[in-house]
Amino acid sequence: MALIDLIDASKRFDEKIILNEANFSIHESEKIAIIGKNGQGKSTFLKIIFGKLPLDSGRIIRQNGKTIAMLSQQVNFEINLSVNELIHKELKEIYDTLKEYENLQDQLSKDPYNKVLLKRIDELMNLIDSKDAWNIDQKIYGILNEFKLLEFKDQMVSSLSGGEIRRVGLCILLLKNPDILLLDEPTNHLDVYMTSFLEDMLKKSKMCIIFISHDRYFIEEIAHKCVEVENGCINVFEGGYTNYLEKKSQILQSLSKSYENLLKQLKNEEEWLKRGVKARLKRNQGRKERILKMREEAKKNPGIINRLKLEIKRATQINLNQNLNRKKMLFELDNISKSIGKKVLFKDFSTRILQNERIAIVGKNGCGKSTFLKILLDQVSSDSGKIKRGDIKIGYFDQARTLLNSDKTLIEIFCPNGGDRVLVKDKNIHIYGYLKQFLFPKEFLDKPVSVLSGGEKNRVALALLFTKEYDVLILDEPTNDLDISTINILEEYLLDYKGAILFVSHDRYFVDKIANKIYAFEKNGKINIEHITYTEYLDNEREISEIEQYENELKKENSNSNKEKTSKKLSYKENEILKTYPDKIEILEKEINRLQNSLSNPEFYKEIGIEKLSKELIQAQNELKILEEDYFRVLEKS
Repeated sequence: MALIDLIDASKRFDEKIILNEANFSIHESEKIAIIGKNGQGKSTFLKIIFGKLPLDSGRIIRQNGKTIAMLSQQVNFEINLSVNELIHKELKEIYDTLKEYENLQDQLSKDPYNKVLLKRIDELMNLIDSKDAWNIDQKIYGILNEFKLLEFKDQMVSSLSGGEIRRVGLCILLLKNPDILLLDEPTNHLDVYMTSFLEDMLKKSKMCIIFISHDRYFIEEIAHKCVEVENGCINVFEGGYTNYLEKKSQILQSLSKSYENLLKQLKNEEEWLKRGVKARLKRNQGRKERILKMREEAKKNPGIINRLKLEIKRATQINLNQNLNRKKMLFELDNISKSIGKKVLFKDFSTRILQNERIAIVGKNGCGKSTFLKILLDQVSSDSGKIKRGDIKIGYFDQARTLLNSDKTLIEIFCPNGGDRVLVKDKNIHIYGYLKQFLFPKEFLDKPVSVLSGGEKNRVALALLFTKEYDVLILDEPTNDLDISTINILEEYLLDYKGAILFVSHDRYFVDKIANKIYAFEKNGKINIEHITYTEYLDNEREISEIEQYENELKKENSNSNKEKTSKKLSYKENEILKTYPDKIEILEKEINRLQNSLSNPEFYKEIGIEKLSKELIQAQNELKILEEDYFRVLEKS
C-alpha cells in the first residue's frame, strides 16, 4: 500500500503548467530525488505532497496515521526562544511520551498484571521505537555537535543567521523522525562534513525521504529513484543519479536533433560520474582491507598505525613531473596570516598561484575560505606576511551578486553601448543566442534583473562573467541557487577557460570536476596544498579518522587490561633516537618544504637546475621516512 498517491493531479500558476494530469505513488522507506530545471515546479511539487498547496484538479490520497514533515527553503520558528528551548518545544510529543512511559512503569511495579497498563505501555514502546527516541537527549547532543550548533544551544534563535536557523530546522526534523520527510535543498548551508553526516543518517533511516538537491554526489548516495518534473509531467527513473543520466540519454537519442547538445552533455557527465563512482568504490574497498589488516597487526606491532597514517598523508605529495617553468605567476603569498578575534583562520601560509591553475579552496564553514579570497582581491588585509600580485585582470563572482545592476534589463547589462550582440571568446554572438545557453528564453531580454529569482540572477552573473577577458576568475560558492542543468553549463565554460580559477565550494562533484589543486583549510590555521581530487582527500581524511579511532580503542583496551606490562629497557642508541630525532625530523621537514617551494620558483630552479632539486627532494623525503620509522618504533617500545 502506498503512503501517498497522486491521481490525475493538475496544478498551474497563470500560464505555467506544473502538473498536467500526473500520476505518482510514494512507498515506505523510499528515497526519492526530485530533479528538474529551476522554474519547472520542483518545490511546488513538494508543497503539494506536504499538503501546503491544493491541486487544481485530481486527487491526492494519504495513508492514515502517517506523519509527514518538510524542510523548506525558508524556515520560520518562534525567535524569542533559545535553540535548546525551541528543540524541546518542537519535540514535546516525544518528551511527553517518554514521561508517560516512565510514569506507567512506576504504576506497573505496583500493579504488574494490570492489562490496561500493559496495553498502553506496549503502545508507548512502539511509538518511542518508531521515533528512535529512547536516548533522545544523547541524539540531540550528537546532531547539534555534527551540525556545529552546540555553541548556539543557549542563544536566542533571533541571534542566528539564516543558514544557522535552517540547520536547526533540519536537526529538529531528523529528531522528529517522521514517516515521510520532505527536504528542499537540504545541503544548502552545510559544509562537506555536515553533508557527509546527513548522508549517513538518511541512508540508515527507515523514513521515506523525498528531496530536491543540486548536489549530484548526494543524489547518487541517497536516491533509490530520481523523479524529473518537466513540462507538467512526472518521469520516474529507477536508481541514483548515474542511472538517471543513462536512461535520460537513451530517451534523448530517440528525439529530434535539437537535443544533440544536451545529449552530448549528458553522455559526458554519465561517463565522468561512472569513472568517479567506480574509483571511489575501489578506494573504499582498499581502505577497508587496509584497516582490517592493520587491526590484525596492530596488537602485535602498534607502530603499524603510525606508519599507515604517514603513508596516507604522503600519497598527496606534489607530483614532480608538473611542468611549472613556463607558467606565469599571478599571486605570490609569503607567510600570510589572518585571525578574527582569538580565532586563527590561517597562519604563515606561503605559495605561488600560477597561470592556468584551477584551485579549489575547501574546508569547514567559518574556517576563513571567503576571507582568503578577499585578501587576494585586496578587499581585506592580512595580519602579517606579504602578497605580490602580477599585472593581472581579476573576474570576481561572489554570493552577493555584486556584478549586477538590478535597475537594468538583461539587454542593457550585456549590451551597454546599444545593439544586440556580445563578444564571447573572440566571437560576436547575438545576445539571445548567448543567453539561451544559460537557459534564458527570448522574453527575458527586456526584463529588469530585480524581477528575477535568486537562481536566475546567479545565471545572469555567470553569463556576464564569461563575456569579459580575465587572467584569473575568483568564485565564491558559484553553484549556490543553481540547478544541475546550469551547473553543467558553468562546468563546461570553466573547463574550457584559459585563465586561472580560484573558487570556494562545498560541492564535492563540482570540485572534483574542475580543480587540479586543492587548498585544504585544516585545524590550527594550517592550509595544506593537495594534488588529488577532493573525494580522494576526504576519503584519506576518513581513513585516518578510522585509524585514529581504532588507535584510541586500542589504548583504552591496553589501559583497562589487568596485565601489567613492563617496558623493555632502552639501549643507549634508542635513548639517543628519542632525544635527537624530533629535531632532525623538524629540520628535514623544513628542508623538504624549501625544496618544494624552489621547484615552484623559476628563479631558483633555473639557477640550480630542476633535475638536481628533484633529486635532493627525493633524497630528503627518503631520509625523513627512515628517521620517522625509527623514531616511532622506539617510541612504541618505550
